[in-house]
Amino acid sequence: MKKSRLVMVGNGMAGVRTLEELLKIAPDLYDITVFGAEPHPNYNRILLSPVLAGEQTIDEIILNDWSWYEEHQITLHAGFTVTEVDRVRRIVHATSATGETISTEYDRLILATGSNPFILPVPGKDLDGVLAYRDIADTEAMIAAAATYRHAVVIGGGLLGLEVANGLVKRGMQVSVVHVGNTLMERQLDEVAGGMLQQSLQERGMQFLLNAQTAELVGGPEGRVTAVKFKDGSEVPADLVVMAVGIRPNTALAEKMRLHVNRGIVVSDTLQTITDARIYAVGECAAHRGIAYGLVAPLFEQGKVLANHLAEMGIDRYQGSLTSTKLKVTGIDLFSAGDFQGGEGTEEIVMSDPVTGSYKKLVIKDDKLVGACLYGDTVDGSWYFELLREGRTVDEIRDQLMFGPAATE
Repeated sequence: MKKSRLVMVGNGMAGVRTLEELLKIAPDLYDITVFGAEPHPNYNRILLSPVLAGEQTIDEIILNDWSWYEEHQITLHAGFTVTEVDRVRRIVHATSATGETISTEYDRLILATGSNPFILPVPGKDLDGVLAYRDIADTEAMIAAAATYRHAVVIGGGLLGLEVANGLVKRGMQVSVVHVGNTLMERQLDEVAGGMLQQSLQERGMQFLLNAQTAELVGGPEGRVTAVKFKDGSEVPADLVVMAVGIRPNTALAEKMRLHVNRGIVVSDTLQTITDARIYAVGECAAHRGIAYGLVAPLFEQGKVLANHLAEMGIDRYQGSLTSTKLKVTGIDLFSAGDFQGGEGTEEIVMSDPVTGSYKKLVIKDDKLVGACLYGDTVDGSWYFELLREGRTVDEIRDQLMFGPAATE
């Protein structure tokens, strides 16, 4: 019997995890073709930060090498960007950097186009030496710059920005982190934990400019960035500027295909696009119940549900994810999940030891743990996350909650 044709646009972590799950439960159901814009097999994008820091190599972060695709009879078109999808004839058209074109027919189509880094719309954003941080090419460009230049500015004091800054410091650059807020990682940490993090990173050599709004990137006579200028008129020298101010779902192809897009490609609980039942979206490009997730755990959960549906089992549903955060900077441990800020209607249990650099904050509402923020001592983070996900009452273990699972047994 002729197999159905499954085509996937995107060769990243969410999409390939979907294929891995599918191959476990229905290995012979589809002829699979994958288009990847990068000239690489699937790799762990999360580990680009350790690569930048010199702690790992590109080869060490490859998740599925070329032989994996061959072994599973997956046709991989690496280095091909999909430019058009004909939904009537069900044909995918792609082009390589050299102009070579390929067209492939599909019965089922997965869009796993990921996200694009947000670039601040300021004068000078197109100068040489101004980068986003998204892929292997960006990482290699930063490593090359660090070997030649001295002053780096990272715009964005969130998770990714701090990982970039740490890597550039380890490469020997003088790094200033520019952040529009007054607390680092304010989406993941409260003010106390953010302050402790800033102190730790300053001790490593980073400099911070908080409450700073970038007005312009100043260029030199050769067209390379030389400084970052702020709205108050001040400026800092910069031979390299990395923008890490957030990501946006990559929906350009979906919009061209006339699929419904709202904060991402809108999907149902089976990850089917609501426009076309033959087409699915998974990962950072997908918007489920109004949320586009940017962390890997929810994307893997989506992949498992999508694989179940593609395998024609049809019993699984994706109902959203609870997320947690960790920072990939060696020697700094932090964890946060849920409503860690607290507020009206919540209670907070806090333990802080500035001498050891340890801080714990647990937020309780209606006798349930609804949020946790840990800095320094994060060994119990997974247990708190489990309590959050399960939503069970903590009334009977409240007195021991701060001291972890061993204290509650």
